[in-house]
Amino acid sequence: MLLTMTTTRQPATDLGFLLHKHPEKAQSFAVAAGTAHVFYPTAREDECTAALLLDIDPVELVRGRHDRAFTLNQYVNDRPYAAGSMMAVALSSVFKTAMNGIAKSHQELADTAIPLAVHLPALPSRGGPDLVTALFEPLGWQVDATAVPLDPEFPDWGDSPYLDVRLTGTHRVSEALRHLYVLLPVLDNAKHYWVTEEEVGKLLRAGEGWLADHPRRELISQRYLKHRKAYVRFALSRLAEADESDEEQLDNALDEPVVAEEPDRSVPLAVQRRGSVVAVLKAAGARRVLDLGCGGGALLRDLIKEPSFTEIVGVDVSARALEVAARRFERTPERVRSRLTLRQSALTYVDKSLAGYDAAVLMEVIEHVDEPRLPALEYSVFGAARPGTVVVTTPNVEYNVRFPTLPVGRMRHSDHRFEWTRAQFRTWADGVAQRYGYTVRYLPVGQEDPEVGPPTQLAVFEVSR
Repeated sequence: MLLTMTTTRQPATDLGFLLHKHPEKAQSFAVAAGTAHVFYPTAREDECTAALLLDIDPVELVRGRHDRAFTLNQYVNDRPYAAGSMMAVALSSVFKTAMNGIAKSHQELADTAIPLAVHLPALPSRGGPDLVTALFEPLGWQVDATAVPLDPEFPDWGDSPYLDVRLTGTHRVSEALRHLYVLLPVLDNAKHYWVTEEEVGKLLRAGEGWLADHPRRELISQRYLKHRKAYVRFALSRLAEADESDEEQLDNALDEPVVAEEPDRSVPLAVQRRGSVVAVLKAAGARRVLDLGCGGGALLRDLIKEPSFTEIVGVDVSARALEVAARRFERTPERVRSRLTLRQSALTYVDKSLAGYDAAVLMEVIEHVDEPRLPALEYSVFGAARPGTVVVTTPNVEYNVRFPTLPVGRMRHSDHRFEWTRAQFRTWADGVAQRYGYTVRYLPVGQEDPEVGPPTQLAVFEVSR
């Protein structure tokens, strides 16, 4: 398998200093199951290309493996030819110093973004050209991905599952190498070695500075960590800390959201939702507030910024989510943090310690509860705890048709037990208000569509006087 990196930043041969490999030498390095060769097909002042050729020994690839299925795979295995996890490991091994951004004699250049072109003639992409674009374009790369025919002599046979990919952009060399190191096995959706907890650290280190902001970070984390849920959740929680994002997947130990944002938005829907909740609480004059189902603490972060909220309690059934929420506030001044308490509790059971608060919030929570369990949640919140104001938000399923990437009939999140229409939500909320002595009013969150309504629906319950 082959990978080339080209620059036209003059003198272009300085690429050798950045990669720590001399343009006038061909070098070979032992790597897992084979040999990596580094050479320079072009080394001129105006253009320089470094090539990494990975020569995999197919016998060594299966040596020591005793499972019969994999032994058979040595005859049909694409691992020696497709640029997947083996190429990623070779990049890390051969260009380790470059990947770390170290070039002592040319450190200023190493810290500078330069024009780069990367060519991968045989790249497996479980997701086709669109996925390559979705992963690399947000990082500033221009993507040209072309399917490789099974056999040029027999065009009727169609295309192979491999792509000829060219990436062009202006990046630091270390940055480009880290993009490739993470995303090659992600595109392949496979790794040739067993994934352990150590891989989480590798992902976070290689993804530092870009992964936390990537719109497909959930997919990247899942595929890089071979869908090991515990590792994926931990990685996502660390990424949420890095960019203080709304880590909804932590709420009730959720998996990757299918869709989370309103299309063509100027302000992210999650930000609009939190802003609407805070505004309602302030208008109600609430001072002691419960965030029920607080997850990783995104709303808590907004609540604690408002001095009018003198006591804030975050409640979640997930101890892991509460640990993540606690880490959000480790650097918060003590005088501010003292207003916040985190508590583990299940919302479908009565917790007497939650009684007597001015207000409670159920933000994107009820849809994660099985409908037969909703009466238990209703009683514990509206009956036993009975705050003066309760704010509930939930997706408006009618708006789902406005999400271009959401398949028809699929809910916005894999953990959602239901998603309601506006009429269904009002029927439920009106019933709760009648049963427990509240009045209820409704507010839209996000841009309201004249046909299908807003993306999020919000209900404000207030104790009847």
